[in-house]
Amino acid sequence: MDNIYSFLVLCLCYLLICDGVEVAAFKNHEPISNVSQSYRTAYHFQPSKNWMNDPNGPMYYNGVYHLFYQYNPYGPLWGNISWGHSISYDLINWVHLDVALVPNEPYDINGCWSGSATILPSGEPVILYTGSDTNKHQLQNLAFPKNLSDPLLSEWIKSSQNPLLSPPEGIDPSSFRDPSTAWMGTDGQWRVVIGSEIDHHGMAILYKSKDFRHWTRTANPLHLSNKTIMWECPDFYPVSVNGKDGLDTSVQGKNDIRHVLKASFNNSDHYVVGNYDPKTDQYEVDTDFMDSKARLQYDYGRFYASKSFYDGKNKRRILWSWIDEDDSESDDIKKGWSGLQSIPRSIWLSGNGDRLVQWPVKELEKLRTQKVHFENKELKGGSVLEISGITASQADVEITFSLSNFNEAELLLNTEVVDPQILCTQKNASVSGSFGPFGLLLLASKDMIEYTAVFFRVFRGANDFRVLMCTDQSRSSLRSDVDKTIYGVFLDLDPRHAKISLRSLIDHSIVESFGGEGLACITARVYPKLAIKEQAQLYAFNNSTQSVSISSLSAWSMKKAQIVPIGKRRKLIK
Repeated sequence: MDNIYSFLVLCLCYLLICDGVEVAAFKNHEPISNVSQSYRTAYHFQPSKNWMNDPNGPMYYNGVYHLFYQYNPYGPLWGNISWGHSISYDLINWVHLDVALVPNEPYDINGCWSGSATILPSGEPVILYTGSDTNKHQLQNLAFPKNLSDPLLSEWIKSSQNPLLSPPEGIDPSSFRDPSTAWMGTDGQWRVVIGSEIDHHGMAILYKSKDFRHWTRTANPLHLSNKTIMWECPDFYPVSVNGKDGLDTSVQGKNDIRHVLKASFNNSDHYVVGNYDPKTDQYEVDTDFMDSKARLQYDYGRFYASKSFYDGKNKRRILWSWIDEDDSESDDIKKGWSGLQSIPRSIWLSGNGDRLVQWPVKELEKLRTQKVHFENKELKGGSVLEISGITASQADVEITFSLSNFNEAELLLNTEVVDPQILCTQKNASVSGSFGPFGLLLLASKDMIEYTAVFFRVFRGANDFRVLMCTDQSRSSLRSDVDKTIYGVFLDLDPRHAKISLRSLIDHSIVESFGGEGLACITARVYPKLAIKEQAQLYAFNNSTQSVSISSLSAWSMKKAQIVPIGKRRKLIK
């Protein structure tokens, strides 16, 4: 009977999501009412209310995508940390399930913190997560599905052997957390890394196990750095050097595979690319964390505690991240919620093999509706072009620029030692140059008092040209109590041989921007007072002295994703 019930729930969820039917909520997913929700997103994942932070244990299992996440069932501020759980068939529309893990054991009574899911050779998914115990020490624990025949995996059981791992000698018990997805080595043993630090230097402690329950620390960490602080939410996975296909975490190889190590610190997600020897567990990186101004980050804006997984259905690696709030705790209490998840991104190794490329998953395009398109439009210096005909507060915009007369570009020497964020701050959207700033004005008010500018500048070096990408929030809101940081990064492209492209996803209080077809990304949280809902405008602009050409622009209004509870449907089935 339970199997039949679960199957009917699965089918009904699928039909209702596909038909766009919303139903009444229940328990912890009852919608907020009588509160202004101008900043609530339409197609980014977030619970109906309350606090959410790190994505946890994402996986594709038996035809269903699962996303777990750090969640407070009782309010919009951090606390009572549990594992929320939602499912999807397309990564865009979601059904909320009951909380999967709650802090109710001595080893996790102060919180079921971040962790990862691994699918064993038997086909059984398991979760490793960090628990904060009665002494607020961080311990690693195991959980597994109560009923594997349940297609929703709606109930999870904690292992009677918990805790599996305690902080080793020499490690601060408050700095031992966030186990990665495990991978199997050529010796048939599992490996997992746990974020930590020693002498204030970040590291990924490596453990090995034959049965996924008894773990032994290796003599050396997988990697460490004396230029970073504590590593949170480490992620370690292989990437192919040939094409965009993702790889299962346990895949090994020499000539056609490289490995990425990601660590979260300094409010950003940093990564390195290197070669991993599965026999010796030696990991040699190309350029280490923080070794140059061109340090590698998933995103150069607000993007933290990310988690990736291998989507075996579509042979791709998918990346999610927590996008936190920029407003105050009192604002969160008024809203009744805090925190978003980024749009899931496909990630793969760039053609030259030294960095990652990211792009929103293809399924997002199903939400596109009204479209505006034009080509070969000249933007003279100092001009602004309104893009009308779409919902500017809820949109997907792709624009490509082409330039000529490159010798007119501003001179900038020694770009390797120039901090791009500082350069974007000094040369913001209001500072005119030869080629730049040009780009988009998003979430703009009609009178241009408010806007968020995402733009480019082209510089001439001694022997090459560099493209700077910036997100300028300095005029994003009339509010004085929100962050207005200006972000920046150099794009790894030569504008003489490649067009400069930008894609921006706009969703009321978040702007995710992808430059150079995903070579660099900048995410911003934006809280306008005027440019909200139907009052928001969208413009292309060129504040250069030189003209630039819009080779192509396509912009779409975006439909609302269906992110709904399951409680009412249970009543319908019964």
